[in-house]
Amino acid sequence: MISLAIIDDEVLFRKGMALLIQGFDGIRLICEADQGQELLDQLAEGVPVPDAVLLDLKSPTQDGLKNTRLLATRYPKMRIILLLPHFSKTLVLHLLEIGVAAFLPRNATADELERHIREAVEKGFCYNDSVREIIREKLMNKKQAAFPALEVQVSDREKDILELICGQYTHPEIAGKLFISPRAVEWHRKNLLKKLNCRNTAGLVALAIQLGLVQVNPSGFWR
Repeated sequence: MISLAIIDDEVLFRKGMALLIQGFDGIRLICEADQGQELLDQLAEGVPVPDAVLLDLKSPTQDGLKNTRLLATRYPKMRIILLLPHFSKTLVLHLLEIGVAAFLPRNATADELERHIREAVEKGFCYNDSVREIIREKLMNKKQAAFPALEVQVSDREKDILELICGQYTHPEIAGKLFISPRAVEWHRKNLLKKLNCRNTAGLVALAIQLGLVQVNPSGFWR
């Protein structure tokens, strides 16, 4: 059972989303909030941490971005799914660095919403075509200034796991491809998070792409 929270200051929209989510098998809405800070307060008071939070970022104000960062920092296992009014390249890249797991337009279909919730929780991230295109442009832009090299050693096994994580494979799927146990995959993932100073899988994927730690074919990167 996937537990979910919703953050939106429009009560009718929020209630409509809640009603829609009730029709998704295996997904349960456990809390609602008007603002990110309200959810932070609820969690501090003992409300169970949901597997994912659906956050409507209508206008990327400083407070909205701050609360998104706070949620990602304090609760790295909670997947953040953002509803955005538009997909600005600069904004999306910034949010990827924060560790946002998925992005959706406000006019997304019910099927798209359900798929993004499930994949964000099960695989750590889920990017639609708009976000994929932004990342492809970043990968293919040869004129972009190089990121500073990290003073860390990433083993060949860790690189293999990074590439498969970026390909949206689950832990059991990665284990099967590399002939290791899912527990070993999780151990390597946690080690990579520590080495690269990332809070969650989405941040790990974004950093791996930006720093060129994985060898990828942009046209066939996502399954």
